[in-house]
Amino acid sequence: MDNLQGRVAVITGGAGGLGTALARQCLQRGMKVVLADVDGAGLATAAGGLGGGVVTCVTDVMKRESVEALAAFAYQRHGAVHLLFNNAGVGLSRSVGETTSNDWAWVLGVNLWGVIHGIAAFLPRMAAQQEESRIVNTASAAGFLSDPGMAAYGVSKHGVVVIAETLAKELAEKGSQVGVMLLCPAFFPTGITTSERVRPAGLTSPVPVSDADRGVQEKLDSAVRKGRLSADDVAAMAFEGILRGDLYVFTHKKIRLAIEERLRHILEACPYPARS
Repeated sequence: MDNLQGRVAVITGGAGGLGTALARQCLQRGMKVVLADVDGAGLATAAGGLGGGVVTCVTDVMKRESVEALAAFAYQRHGAVHLLFNNAGVGLSRSVGETTSNDWAWVLGVNLWGVIHGIAAFLPRMAAQQEESRIVNTASAAGFLSDPGMAAYGVSKHGVVVIAETLAKELAEKGSQVGVMLLCPAFFPTGITTSERVRPAGLTSPVPVSDADRGVQEKLDSAVRKGRLSADDVAAMAFEGILRGDLYVFTHKKIRLAIEERLRHILEACPYPARS
């Protein structure tokens, strides 16, 4: 996709952080933007700061009907969508033993089902356009790692990776003009560590956070705050990947080392069978 002028982008999780930064990149390239988020007030503030070329749609990605309404709104308004950013996400720091059913339902509902709903609502429409387009899923480095205290988040992001990799192969086999990209950043300053502010009242956790899990949360808060890359840096890298046609975009160099270490442990535990 070498010419984005006049094309249309839909961005979930657009009320701040990476979502808003992606919108800025779109606008700089002359695109039209449909910005979506469950946080209506935050969405209005973000759109106001972006200026013209942006329309908003309050969307709860946990709900299929809400994402279908977003797709219907985008196509009614613009007639096409060329970039779909399945970007909405929430964070949670709890050990496996202390992650409650409500924790799982919330994190998987937003991070994983949000992507599933986005693909289900937009892919048929995008495929029918007969124009080059791209589905960009925000997976994060957590989609390739397994860190203590990050079980629900990690499961959700591993799921996003599998969906995107599988979909990319299936679309390539069909010769589809719809492509897929995985955006995989590590820590950078966003509001993801304050995700509880948008947690549904019906999915609050009845179990208090333990001292151990609180310690993990504090470390994550610090890592996010001290991230050297900004949301705008990550968004710019995302667009470089889109223009190159990449499947994976890893924004932090150290991610590769962590992935290599994990794969080394896997391969060491699963050696090739001896030849007779």
